[in-house]
Amino acid sequence: MTSAVQRRGHRLADACQELVGRSWFNLASFVVIVVNALVLGLETYDKTGLVSDAPLRTVESVCLGYFVIELVVRFGAHLRDPVGFFRDPWNVFDLLIVVAPLVPGVRENVTMLRLLRLVRIVRAFRLFPSLRVILVGIRRSLPGLGSFLLVMVLVLYGYAMVGWMLFGNAYPDRFGTVGQAMLTLFLLLSLDGITDALQAGREVTGWAVVFYVSYMVSACYLLTNLLVGVVMNALDEAHQEERAAAAQASVPTPSDDPGEPSVHEQLAQLRAIITDLEHRLPESHHAE
Repeated sequence: MTSAVQRRGHRLADACQELVGRSWFNLASFVVIVVNALVLGLETYDKTGLVSDAPLRTVESVCLGYFVIELVVRFGAHLRDPVGFFRDPWNVFDLLIVVAPLVPGVRENVTMLRLLRLVRIVRAFRLFPSLRVILVGIRRSLPGLGSFLLVMVLVLYGYAMVGWMLFGNAYPDRFGTVGQAMLTLFLLLSLDGITDALQAGREVTGWAVVFYVSYMVSACYLLTNLLVGVVMNALDEAHQEERAAAAQASVPTPSDDPGEPSVHEQLAQLRAIITDLEHRLPESHHAE
């Protein structure tokens, strides 16, 4: 009885795993995520107009029901190893997003429920490898971004102090304090308005040219290129990791090799070999 139940569980796991691997399954999940996001956006409009509350709640319930079914199917794909379901961070994330609205204290909080529904959009990243690469690249770039932010703050602070000394009295609204000066220089990182700032600075002191030109070179160009380099390096590492995972998944295991004979076939071949040897043994004795 236990063996029969186990076989049925294995067949169910195989069916769920095959379903999860289908491209249309991921596409359907993506469509439901988009519909859920559109419903959330439509709720911001006036309910007395063309948008009414009842149909939106119906669509939201349908989307939630699909998410629950999808989660059950993904869990069914891990029936051979249920703990493996929780080893995947995306599965844990999906479980929290689906279960959290049912927790007392959360389901009564309208703002929290809307935030949870908004977070469902992030689930789209798990459905497509290209989106996963971007998300993994962002995560891998966080340590480098921390170092970059530290360098940027030090550069902005140094130039803010110099700008306060040069333009603090003339333009107190922009360089009156080191905080205001850092905010002004941060807004100039995009080089938007840098011409007006340079012209206004030249009316105060001739050092404005050296100040703004060196700031454009060191902050606007070098720091921007440094940020791009950090992100691109992280994305390249994420691409390599995704390709390695795909290559490892595509390598068939001995049990999955369709060309390998089954145990019964191997036993039949072994019996045939033994029988052939038994027939040859008397012939070898007669030859001697």
